Amino acid sequence: MAATTDDTAEHTDDSTARRPRRRGSGRPALAVSVLGELLITVGLVLGLFVVYSLWWTNVIADRKADRQGDKVRDRWAHSAPGGPGALDTKDGIGFLHVPAMHNGEVLVKKGTSTDVLNDGVAGYYTDPVKAALPMTGKEGNFALAAHRDGHGAKFHNIDKLEKGDPIVFETKDKWYVYKVYDILPETSKFDIDVLDRVPEESGVTKPGHYITLTTCTPVYTSRHRYVVWGELVRVDKVDSERTPPAELR
Repeated sequence: MAATTDDTAEHTDDSTARRPRRRGSGRPALAVSVLGELLITVGLVLGLFVVYSLWWTNVIADRKADRQGDKVRDRWAHSAPGGPGALDTKDGIGFLHVPAMHNGEVLVKKGTSTDVLNDGVAGYYTDPVKAALPMTGKEGNFALAAHRDGHGAKFHNIDKLEKGDPIVFETKDKWYVYKVYDILPETSKFDIDVLDRVPEESGVTKPGHYITLTTCTPVYTSRHRYVVWGELVRVDKVDSERTPPAELR
């Protein structure tokens, strides 16, 4: 029995000696595990960034725009007809109403920089040659820009507009009613001719009272510009009840 036991022990020792050692066998698995965790983390960060960019910035911008809009209306309510607030103010010059975009009223402020548009408003171009505010009565192009996604996304549904749709601009004393007459679904973001005093790209050739809406396209990008042109068809005086024109009822 002793000999048998010794033989078995000797056989076991030989088998153990002949078994190859697996050096670093756990390293690939560890690397895959770490990589997987990193990818999950990156995915979560990207997801949170998308939520922030496309949802939370809208919440913040809308709140700020509402406060600024309240300031404008309060100023209107406490000023005499034709007095301060009828033209430009630091808070805004009026409100844009575009039923087809389902975006409610949009405060309009001076300038089209991101500092302005990120507040959830529309901004007007200030080129002294091309631009003309409706309140001045001068012929020209009242050209506006707003974000399509994030920061209020006031022009998100610009592609819902069709020829003949109304665009209404509300000031302290008047309603300016425009009708869409042409649309350019895509153009270069460097195409400044769309803002011309007489925007010939839209097919018009004579001076008039025009409005132009511009924003980024395709959705969620800023590669190109979407453009909508309208022409003034009527001006209504604001009554004591601030009854909106028929296009907004």
